[in-house]
Amino acid sequence: MRYLHSMIRIADIDEALDFWVGKMGLTETRRVDNEKGKFTLIFLAAPSDLDRAKEQRSPELELTYNWPDENGEQETYSNGRNFGHVAYKVDNIYDTCQKLMDAGITINRPPRDGYMAFVKSPDDISIELLQEGEALDPAEPWKSMENTGSW
Repeated sequence: MRYLHSMIRIADIDEALDFWVGKMGLTETRRVDNEKGKFTLIFLAAPSDLDRAKEQRSPELELTYNWPDENGEQETYSNGRNFGHVAYKVDNIYDTCQKLMDAGITINRPPRDGYMAFVKSPDDISIELLQEGEALDPAEPWKSMENTGSW
């Protein structure tokens, strides 16, 4: 058995790619537009997984965009919290969170412990960020930050 991907439904391709690629730093590995099924699949990989994902098609994150129906209606999705979360290791939890904050992303659970933080995608999917290796020493402003919203 081998892990392949997790799928997240998205409401807006541009907004989702701005977040996942532009802000989180993932790379699009492939895209499938299915005319018959009326959906688009966009596969993404983290930088450290990119070569493997291109070669083996895993591990990836699959963004699924269901096209509007014949009346132009777009399906709305319930709160992404029922999915749980996706998790990524990062080289420096503080630098990553600062970069995301500078890009306008709310840090829902700040890395007070120097190890773990949570943010949310535009489609309300929780994303856990974990420090690679040992936790960093607790530091301001992170160790004093309160949680914001749900995560």
